[in-house]
Amino acid sequence: MAHELKKSKAPPPVADINVTPMVDVMLVLLIIFMVITPMLNKGIPVDMVKTKNPIAMQAADKSDAVMVAVTRDGKVYLGPDQMPAEDLPPKVKDLLQNRLDKTVFLRSDARAN
Repeated sequence: MAHELKKSKAPPPVADINVTPMVDVMLVLLIIFMVITPMLNKGIPVDMVKTKNPIAMQAADKSDAVMVAVTRDGKVYLGPDQMPAEDLPPKVKDLLQNRLDKTVFLRSDARAN
């Protein structure tokens, strides 16, 4: 008895694009960016004084918070913009004019005068 091997035809090639690996990579990138984004340092880097009892200020992390930074060499920044110290009061007054919360956050270097 001779068995005849039956030749099976290969299925036709699939013309659809498999997007599952791309979606997996995009989701991983999205998660990485979501984790890293809050860690990014906002504003000018300042070496602040270390305190024993720091107070957490969540309002300082808001995007519309008024942030003033003083660096070691005495440069004054309002947000990311450097300006002379004498120009600071009118600019801050203009920013706080139509706000209910009139809080200004100051970040000063430990060795600033």
